[in-house]
Amino acid sequence: MRTPTATLALLLLAACGDSDVQAVRAWMKQVDASTQVRVPPLAEPKTFIPFAYASQEQPDPFTPDKLMTELARQGARGGANGIRPDTRRRKELLESYPLDTIQMVGTIEKSGVIYAVLQVDRAVHQVVKGQHLGQNDGLITHIGEHSVSIREIVQDATGDWVERMSRLELQESKETSK
Repeated sequence: MRTPTATLALLLLAACGDSDVQAVRAWMKQVDASTQVRVPPLAEPKTFIPFAYASQEQPDPFTPDKLMTELARQGARGGANGIRPDTRRRKELLESYPLDTIQMVGTIEKSGVIYAVLQVDRAVHQVVKGQHLGQNDGLITHIGEHSVSIREIVQDATGDWVERMSRLELQESKETSK
C-alpha cells in the first residue's frame, strides 16, 4: 500500500521531469532551424608533375654502387692528409668515456712527473702526458696546472681524418669556504 505522500511525490517528480525535456527539445528545434552551416570550398589540389630522369649517359644518383665506389676510392687514398686513428692500438680505460663526462679536478707531481687527476662519474684517475682518453682517439699532449690539452682525431664533413685540439679545464670546488 502506498501512502498518499509517496504518491504525491511521484506525481510531482514525473511532472517536473517531462516539462524540462519538452523545453529542451523545443529549444534544439529552434536552434537547428536558425543555424546555417557554412563550409568554405576546398582549394583545388596542385597538379604534381614528376621529374623524368631522361639522361641515360649519366649515372643514376640513387644507386648504391655510386656510394660504394666513392667509399672505396676514399679508402684507397687513405685521407688527403695521411692522418688516421691507430686501430691496432689497445684501447685504454678512459677511452670508453666521452670527453664531456670527464672532469679535471687537480694535478699531482710525483718524482718529477706531473699527473692530471681526472674524475669520471665517482671514480678518480691519474693520467700523464701521452695517455689516451675520450672516444675520438684523444691523446694528452700537455698537462698544465689548470688544464689538460688533448689532440683528437675525428672525421670532417668530407670523410677525411683531421686533428682537433680539445682541453679539459680545472673544475673549481663546489664547496664554499666559510
